Amino acid sequence: MLVDLVTIFPEFFRGPLDFGILRRAREAGLVEVRVHDLREFTRDKHRTVDDRPFGGGEGMV
Repeated sequence: MLVDLVTIFPEFFRGPLDFGILRRAREAGLVEVRVHDLREFTRDKHRTVDDRPFGGGEGMV
């Protein structure tokens, strides 16, 4: 099974994926987990991943 994980915090997942059932499944070749940094897919110089607020109400994003 192949799992692609896209996140803005790729460092966070490196540790948890090395323990428990997922580690054993990866070692046995049953699961491949690839972690991708969402910011690598951005086009602006600030690597922005947030969208502008919408909806007109306070606190809506």
